[in-house]
Formats: sequence, C-alpha cells, structure tokens
Amino acid sequence: MSKITDLRGLFLHGLKDMYYAEQQAQKTLKTMAEKATSSELAEQLAEHQGRSETHVERLQKVFDLLGEKAEGVTCEAMDGILKEARELMDEVEDAETRDAAIIFSAQAIDHYEITRYGSLATFAEELGLQEASDLLADSLGDEEDADERLSMIAEDRINAKAA
Repeated sequence: MSKITDLRGLFLHGLKDMYYAEQQAQKTLKTMAEKATSSELAEQLAEHQGRSETHVERLQKVFDLLGEKAEGVTCEAMDGILKEARELMDEVEDAETRDAAIIFSAQAIDHYEITRYGSLATFAEELGLQEASDLLADSLGDEEDADERLSMIAEDRINAKAA
C-alpha cells in the first residue's frame, strides 16, 4: 500500500476497502441465506445480497467520478468478520440457534459497512464530491435499513425460538 498523505488518499483507500468488502460479503450472505431455516430470514438475506450488488455498482460510479479504476484492496476487518460468520454457521448445530447466529453475524457485517459508508460519505462531502457523497449515503441508508430489519426478525421470532 502506498502512503496516504491527504483526505483524498484516505477516501480512495476506503473506497477500495469497501469495494473488496462488499464483494466478499455477497458470497457469505448467499451462504447465510442458504443455511437459514427461517424463510423470513432467508428472504431478508437474499435481498441484502442483492443490495450488496447495487452497492458495488455505486462504488464503481464513485471510482468513475474520481477518474480512478474500480479495484479493491484486502480488507482484513471484513475478512475477519466473514471468517467468524462461517465458523459460527458450522459450529452451531441447533437450527433456531444457527438462525440467531446468522443474524448476529449479518449485523456485524452491516455495522462495519455502516461505519465505513458514513465516513466515506462525509469524506466525499468534505472533498466537494457531492454526487459521490450522495451515492455513498444511499448505501449507508440501505445498510441501516438492513440492520433494522434483522433486529426486528431477531426480536420478533428468532431469539425466542433459540432460547
């Protein structure tokens, strides 16, 4: 990685980080949807995977606005979150508890993405890149909505069944 010397460099690094993270998260969200026993949870995860594809497209637009090639850099944080998610899905034997673990893991993904999209939208605005900020804020809103829906599914049904 080259040295980051200013906010634009940090912004570009963050975009590359999220480009990689979204692509990796898509794969794990698909696996989560396949392993979920709750049809409502599986549907939510499949929808989230589709939104991740939209997020990748938005990131590509932001790269275009910057005149940069859309490419990712390894995101150790997301790799760790996804590794833990895969391990939990394999370790939890009870179906209802596995659904709770899937929500637990999916929300970890969402929370990471919420922090990054929030910062990136703010960076873009500071750099005078309003269109980029708007695109990133749209993805931020999607992540916040997904997190809220997962919480409702957990609180309404999944956690009680797992208990």
